[in-house]
Formats: sequence, C-alpha cells, structure tokens
Amino acid sequence: MKSLRLILSNPTYFGPAWVFASLNILFGTWAIYIPTVKEALEIDKSQLGIAIFFLSLGVFTVFPISSKIINKVGVGKATWYGVLCSCAAAILPLLAPSYYTLMAGLFLFGASNGFTDIAMNTLVTEVEKKDDIKFMSAAHGFFSLGGVLAGLGSFLIGPLDNPVLHMGIAVALVLVVNIIFHQKFKHIVAAAIEKEPLSLKVFKPFLLLGLISFIAMGSEGAIVDWSGLYLKEISIAPEALWGAGFLGFQITMTLGRFLGDGISAKIGSIKMVAFGTLFVLVGYALVLSTQMNLAILGFAFSGLGFSVMVPEVFRIGGNVKGVESSQGIAFIAGSGYAGFLCAPPILGQIADRSSLVTCFWVLLICALFILGATFVLKNKKN
Repeated sequence: MKSLRLILSNPTYFGPAWVFASLNILFGTWAIYIPTVKEALEIDKSQLGIAIFFLSLGVFTVFPISSKIINKVGVGKATWYGVLCSCAAAILPLLAPSYYTLMAGLFLFGASNGFTDIAMNTLVTEVEKKDDIKFMSAAHGFFSLGGVLAGLGSFLIGPLDNPVLHMGIAVALVLVVNIIFHQKFKHIVAAAIEKEPLSLKVFKPFLLLGLISFIAMGSEGAIVDWSGLYLKEISIAPEALWGAGFLGFQITMTLGRFLGDGISAKIGSIKMVAFGTLFVLVGYALVLSTQMNLAILGFAFSGLGFSVMVPEVFRIGGNVKGVESSQGIAFIAGSGYAGFLCAPPILGQIADRSSLVTCFWVLLICALFILGATFVLKNKKN
C-alpha cells in the first residue's frame, strides 16, 4: 500500500492518479445510461452495437497520432487537454437527438478517451522516471476506483431522472478535482532520449508486450462479459450469485493494483507479470472445476492476477531503450484495446459452437502464452 499512501499524501502523484479515475467515472456514467439511450432513440440491439463500434473507432483513430501530439505539446499539458476534451465529449452521446448524431458523439468521446489514456500512462511513466518511484499500478487502481464511483452513481438514476444532469454532475466532479491538481503535472515533459533506428531488435520486445496486452485486456473483457452467464448456465448458481464472479474479479483487481507497486519494486516488472499469470492459471483451473464456490473463487484469483499485468506492461514499454515512452505506450494500449474488443465476440462464437467451458480452456491456453512471453522478455533483458 506504499504507493497508495504516496498518492494520497502527495498532490504531485494524486493529480495523475485522479486522471485515471476521471476517465472511468465519465465512461462508467455513460455506460449505465446505454439502455436509456437505446430506448429514447428507438434503436434495436444491432444498431446500438454499430453505434458503440464508433466509440471504439474513435479510440483507434487517435492512437497513431497521439504520441506526436503528446511529444509536441508536452505530456503534462496533453493530459490536461485530454481531460478537458473527455469532459466536453462525455455529454454528447446523451444529448444526441438522432441515431447518426449518437454515432458522431460516441466517436468523439472514444477519440478523447483514447488520447487521454495514452497521455496519462505516459505521464505516470515520466514521473516514475523523474522521481525514481513506482505508482503505475496504484494509478490503474484509481481507474478501477473510478468505475466503482460510476457504479455507485447508478443510484442517482431514479432520483435525478435526467441523464444529462447526471453526466453534468460527473463532469463537474472530474473537472473540479482536476482544476485543483493539474498544475502539479501540467509542466511535465517527456525526457529526451537518444532514438535508435527502427529495427527488429527494437520492435521485437513490443511484439511480445503487445501480445501480453492483447491477451490480458481481452481476457478481462471476456470475464466481465461471460462470468455471470458461466455461473448461471455451467455452475447452476442461484440468481443472487450470478454477479458474484464479476464482483470478486473487480474487488481483487482493485486491491491488486493498490498493492502491486511495492512488490514490483522488489522483484521487477517481468517477474510481476509472470507471478500474475500463475494466479490467473490457478483461477482458470478453479473456474473449470465448474463447482459454484470454486468458480467464484477462481474469478477472484484471476482478477488478482490480471490486476498487475497491464500496469507492468505499460511500465516496461515506457522504458524500452531508444523508444519514446508515448510511442511505446500507444502501441501497447492499441494492442490491449484490440484484445478487449475482439475477445468477447470471438469467445461468443466459440460458446455458440461448443460451450462456455471451452471458452475458458481457450483463455487458459492464452494465459500460458503470456507466461512464455515473460520468459522470452527475461532472457532478452539478460
């Protein structure tokens, strides 16, 4: 918990961490109103899926240009501008008067969030380098915390009965805190590095890091989407426990991120990812037992394992010699988002053709690929 105490006691570190929370507060608030928007615009599930695709399209559109913008204006200012853009764009989908304006609003919201995501991870990487500390994992814990706050905000749906007002309150919370603390990081710029020419030697580590990010975020998305159905159909859990796997996964995910930096400082990022993978493998083994209590425990173990993977991969990618941190993080984030978007529908097809049990066997095999990748990264480092 050392990094969490550091964040809570020092505004220099709290500022960047709050940006992580901000992003998920805004996104989570939009997410709880998806059914409301669908009903208001009288669109079907297929149309809603296409509209949400435009959010993802916005994210991917901005990835190739984000590092250039961040390096030009400075990572601190870029993060602050990203927050402002996300706040402005968050309200657009809820104001959309038609299906096509909804798609446009979601595209801008996705682009703003994608840019802010790259900027804030680059910012934490640069602060870690400058101050020789580790708080990347705890910062990602604040992202999870932002989702919890957005979830608690769902209790305001009834009393407010106004999605735009609700989002306005979320935007106000995000803005007020960021206005207070952004001066602590606004001046930060990426440290100058001696660039190396693009070669297989330079690019190869990013292929492995991208693979880890793709699998980790894809697996996270799969567990979020399929854990409840698995408990219902495979473990035959009572209705009251259908959400228990998701809840356990989220709790251990948040806890693991707040604990991760202290352990990482002692054993290193690569070993951290490897140990995280072992927790995931144990978790999948428990899930595949299909017994209800063991499956719920398995989802919790998986959350603990996955909690450290993405923060540590960002940390490694932001410190590859001869590559600007923003470029490394942009590539890894893009790979991760691709996995997050692709895995659930792919596994859905597998579930239709076989079963949900087969899906988790596939996820277990993918986790073994992560473990193998850590051995390759360790050997290359040595």
